[in-house]
Amino acid sequence: MDLFEYRQGELFAEGVSARRLAEEFGTPLYVYSKGSLLHHFRRVAEAFGEFDPLVCYSVKANANLAVLRTLREVGSGFDVVSGGELYRALRAGAPADRIVFAGVGKTDAELDEALRAGIRLFTVESLPELENLAARARALGARPRAALRVNPDVEAHTHAHITTGTAEVKFGLEPDTVARVLQDCERYAPVILDGLHVHIGSQIVEVEPYVRALERVLPLFGARSDRAPLGHLDIGGGFGINYSGSHAIPAAEFARALAPLVRKARARLVLEPGRFIVGNSGILLCRVTYVKKTRRRRFVIVDAGMNDLIRPALYGAVHAIWPVRADSPPPARGGEASRSAKLEPADVVGPICETADFLGKDVLLPEVSRGDVLAVFSAGAYGFSMSSNYNARPRAAEVLVDGSRATLARRRETYEDLVRLEE
Repeated sequence: MDLFEYRQGELFAEGVSARRLAEEFGTPLYVYSKGSLLHHFRRVAEAFGEFDPLVCYSVKANANLAVLRTLREVGSGFDVVSGGELYRALRAGAPADRIVFAGVGKTDAELDEALRAGIRLFTVESLPELENLAARARALGARPRAALRVNPDVEAHTHAHITTGTAEVKFGLEPDTVARVLQDCERYAPVILDGLHVHIGSQIVEVEPYVRALERVLPLFGARSDRAPLGHLDIGGGFGINYSGSHAIPAAEFARALAPLVRKARARLVLEPGRFIVGNSGILLCRVTYVKKTRRRRFVIVDAGMNDLIRPALYGAVHAIWPVRADSPPPARGGEASRSAKLEPADVVGPICETADFLGKDVLLPEVSRGDVLAVFSAGAYGFSMSSNYNARPRAAEVLVDGSRATLARRRETYEDLVRLEE
């Protein structure tokens, strides 16, 4: 359920016409559905409801303040990976005791900011980081709680760039290192080792890698002590969603498989979903600038480029793309093309001076013309948050739709914005 649907040949975001949004706010335009955000958040919380989980939305997926405030209002915690994300979460009104801070390269300044804020947990990724956290805590008179991130060396069967739980990547500590730290926890006072963390990647559509990862983490809970109470089990996020041609599984299926292992941990469950909540809660609207036909290809050139949505160029990600006015919904999203629709392959490309600047290749589309508006689906996660000003292009506007109401959540950048910090 993502609340973007075609009605009488026109795409709606909840109760608002996508075409109207493009006309009112311009393109490129990110559009988010508040109802969809809340629906997907509740799916996770309810699936693991037996454990009363602390669901910490992963801010890196989409850090717009309107998105963060929407989730804060229903009790979400927040998973941050930088001082900037911590600032955004606090600015959105998040209680500090519902914030967890991961990342392999936390600076002294970032550690100090989080210590002063009094966040719930630091996720520690290396021994030097743990030593530095202890030193910063002593300097500030703080007694922080930390979770040791375990690298279980488990292959998640996802894209290599978003695999985070194998021995070849930079994330986490080997299990035997974690065991030694727990035995020598007094060395890291005043840090309280209050949890274990395991996150094996993103866009995972199989349960089995999670099961194997938890099986390798659970024995470490046997090292509990006063200085290492291990009161939290953080299993990260990474639950996959349905993109074009991919088939995700429900959160409830993950919960059923992991529940027996979570029970054995006897710890507060922490989850860090990002894409699962916001991915299918957002679309990117773009307008056709030109249609260029050669002997070999049809190029649909649009006003959104890889600076707006880099996932196709970076990961080879495949998004469903379809006109906002069409006789039928896109076949890639479970619909059937109208029999009258003549579909031909096209490369949907942007204006950036890079061959890698495409939103979709060999996309089956009906005839489109200059000025038509296309929707790129499943663009809510890692869309705007990874956007840039490459080719000196102002970044897109963002809109949050709630029923029949559309609110500008981030204004479109101007040329003046591009040089503001340089003058």
